[in-house]
Amino acid sequence: MKKVNIIALAILAVAGLTFTSCDDLFEPAQENNLGLDHMYNDAGYAEGVLGNAYTRIPCGSFPFSEVATDDAVSNDPSNSWRKAASGTWTADANPTERWRDCRAAIMYINLFLDRADKVHWADDQMAAKMFNDREKGEAYGLRAMFMYYLLQAHGGVDANGQLMGVPIITESEDVNSEHNLPRNTFAECMKAIYDDCDKALELLPMEYKDLADNSPEIPAKYKGANSGQYNRVFGRIFKGRVDGTIVKAIRSRAALLAASPAFQASGYKWADAADYAAQILDPIGGVAGMDPTGWTWYANTKDIDGFKNGECPKEILWRGEKGENNDWEKDNFPPSLYGKGRINPTQNFVDAFPMKNGYPIDVKGSGYEAADPYADRDPRLAAFVVLNGSKVGVNDVVINTNADAKDEDGKTPNKDGIDHVANSSTRTGYYLRKLLRQDINLDPNSTTKQYHYTPRIRYTEIFLNYAEAANEAWGPTGKGGHNYSAYDVIKAIHERAGVGNEYLESIKNDQAKMRELIRNERRIELSFEGFRFWDLRRWNVNLTETAKGMSINNATKTYTPIEVEKRDYKDYMIYGPIPYSEVLKFNALVQNRGWEIK
Repeated sequence: MKKVNIIALAILAVAGLTFTSCDDLFEPAQENNLGLDHMYNDAGYAEGVLGNAYTRIPCGSFPFSEVATDDAVSNDPSNSWRKAASGTWTADANPTERWRDCRAAIMYINLFLDRADKVHWADDQMAAKMFNDREKGEAYGLRAMFMYYLLQAHGGVDANGQLMGVPIITESEDVNSEHNLPRNTFAECMKAIYDDCDKALELLPMEYKDLADNSPEIPAKYKGANSGQYNRVFGRIFKGRVDGTIVKAIRSRAALLAASPAFQASGYKWADAADYAAQILDPIGGVAGMDPTGWTWYANTKDIDGFKNGECPKEILWRGEKGENNDWEKDNFPPSLYGKGRINPTQNFVDAFPMKNGYPIDVKGSGYEAADPYADRDPRLAAFVVLNGSKVGVNDVVINTNADAKDEDGKTPNKDGIDHVANSSTRTGYYLRKLLRQDINLDPNSTTKQYHYTPRIRYTEIFLNYAEAANEAWGPTGKGGHNYSAYDVIKAIHERAGVGNEYLESIKNDQAKMRELIRNERRIELSFEGFRFWDLRRWNVNLTETAKGMSINNATKTYTPIEVEKRDYKDYMIYGPIPYSEVLKFNALVQNRGWEIK
């Protein structure tokens, strides 16, 4: 049975090539009617085939999938994540779907890899060898990344209880290929990721940078190459394209997924996940290399405005395109500042922030006062969330989210189970502050824009990957042959944010409590960057915690927790579905358990 999506197999090439940013590497995207064989004599055309995969990277922007978790709600009734959380998530109504783009990207990568060795990359034979190596290394790294995203979104247990992945395809396809392929096991897919990472690491430098003649960093396999040849292929101008460090970070993500409770039947180990993260952290000195301003990466305006040509600040390992806009602010500023207030952090999320002394608010010794709930809290709370009375925007406007507020920013209390709230006002008593630039003005009479970018991988994520895996493998203070432990990572993260470590000290010999703390730090540090939805599932924890808010009465100075939105998930939804359209087309493609169309 041979079926094929003709659109997916249409060969698109990219005519031009620039190197100013990650998403801007290949432009403009155009349809090209030349055949694939044209790539043999046109290196730019060949790069266009690979460039098509770059354009499909899933983390090009923030999905705000937190709306489907206990961390946030949306005031937009049409939000697909809001709908999914309320019980409409099905195999054919799936905001988590990554099948189409990731499978298409792998298709283009396979087309490229099958032909790369025949491409005339350059007249200079040494440069041609280097180009071929680098381009293939990028392709292997990208293929590993797309396989990871497929496993994250579509890996799961079939009707027989076996942990399955997706079909592994490593050769180019055409209309005559067999497309009705069964799924490989999750473990086999992980092996494919590791194999591709190994191939990529053999071909790529750890970073793109200019070297001098006779530099010992020029690999022995390029013996005789001068700096001009090397820098032409591996120089700093290529920053933003996949390099060895990025490949190691992709492998770290995949290893953490495989070792997690929902996927542990794959047989992959926590120690491996810790070691793979450490391969990225050891070269920067472990916790000594942590960026002291990394937790405010989105607000470090001098860094954001200054870097160019694919460069990244210290906190960012890989980033997307830098662009001048005000889109996030238009969506998420409070309505009094001409925003739509779309993403509303929950009381659940606010309660996750400890006190400034580091104690969780529900632990004895924290000093938390329900009558004054925002006093002496973790500084990250006020940095990430607009609280009642916060100053927001270029003019430091005071935002009143209280139920008795006289302007449109206020939270109207629920009445008879109905959420009476304006379409741009908060449903929880909170607005989003993280990710937004406060030097933007949305006033129609004086609108401004500023530079933004989306981090694809942050070093803080890798530190937290290590902390989670190291705690599971060796306990809170175990180092596994490295120079730092899970305890050391969390201590450093707290110290840079101005959070005390008394509570951390009290639990540093308790693996279960350290696990809870690490997961909470991940919740805070990576908030609204698209992690929580996937983390809850790989941890196989409760998905149905009701999203709560706070009704604040300024006149009486009272704070009343309220229920805002219930979550409707079934147990099998720790795994996402294979798209219904694909299962319908291909009878060898077995659906994950629970997602079958009845």
